[in-house]
Amino acid sequence: MILTIAAIPDAEKLAEVNAAVAKLEWRDGKETAGKTASAVKENEQAVMQDEAGKAAQALIMPFLNDNAVLQAAAQPRRFSHLLISKTQGGGHYGSHIDNALMGAGAGRMRTDLSFTLFLTPPEDYEGGELMINSAGMDYTVKGKPGELVLYPSTSIHEVRPVTKGTRIVSVGWIESLVADPTQREVLFDLENLRVSLRAALPAQSRELLTVDKTIANLKRMWAVV
Repeated sequence: MILTIAAIPDAEKLAEVNAAVAKLEWRDGKETAGKTASAVKENEQAVMQDEAGKAAQALIMPFLNDNAVLQAAAQPRRFSHLLISKTQGGGHYGSHIDNALMGAGAGRMRTDLSFTLFLTPPEDYEGGELMINSAGMDYTVKGKPGELVLYPSTSIHEVRPVTKGTRIVSVGWIESLVADPTQREVLFDLENLRVSLRAALPAQSRELLTVDKTIANLKRMWAVV
């Protein structure tokens, strides 16, 4: 399942995020890639461990934690630390697969889902499309500022060369409470059904209570905590 989600729809909030990004220090993106991926990665990565990086992460993370669509689709158990990347001057990120496991010690996590949060307008740069291969189909995405693309970490994907302008995005990974993607999709469908029923039925209706019960019981069966 590949979804485009309005993660930061408010223009003022997005301006705050971009103002924080403008203060970041940049380094070679190969430093944050695995051995195989670093061979095809040509971009710049923000330093996220200093005060400016921490401030940018602190601004962005609440939008992810509070987004109902993202929460329903991903069923997050934990998020990775965010990365912010800048690509320009022909830079790109060739075809690669994300590491199955990231972090160390108590912070070690399985990557079930990847996401890209677009921060610059698509008309400000040429190229730079995110290309995701899923089930033999190629999906091309060049999102608007504040849009987040959520996709399986199992997918081969790439960022096409940026031939003009500058592309800035924030990327990260999610370990889901529900490891199986088919089970996550079932829960997502049921959550969407529940939203529709809430708009049409009383809160204590038998139909709504049945959906509530079904979602809760499926989470009991499938969640890994």
